[in-house]
Amino acid sequence: MSVLLAAVVGGLFAIGTFLILRRDLVKVVLGVAVLTQGANVYLITMGGIEPGSFDTVPVLATHGDYVPDTADPLVQALVLTAIVISFGTTALALALTYRAYQENETMDVHQWR
Repeated sequence: MSVLLAAVVGGLFAIGTFLILRRDLVKVVLGVAVLTQGANVYLITMGGIEPGSFDTVPVLATHGDYVPDTADPLVQALVLTAIVISFGTTALALALTYRAYQENETMDVHQWR
């Protein structure tokens, strides 16, 4: 499972980097969005459950002898916050992209005056 998640993270970073290097401004914005989602998947993967480390969850470590197989809730809360922030940032970047298109009449960054 960890090899699959590593491949997904690597694929998201590769696609995001490829899109950032394009000339079209919308593709650049989408590349940044894909990179942020790759970072979120990476954080969730690193904050998951490892075999033999069931007592490391700080919320459930002091609630008796049985600790269920759960991931650290702090990582999940941070990623949820990052998703909301990246959504707002992407919406702002798309609005600025539309304004740049109105001003320059092209989406190609190399043709701007």
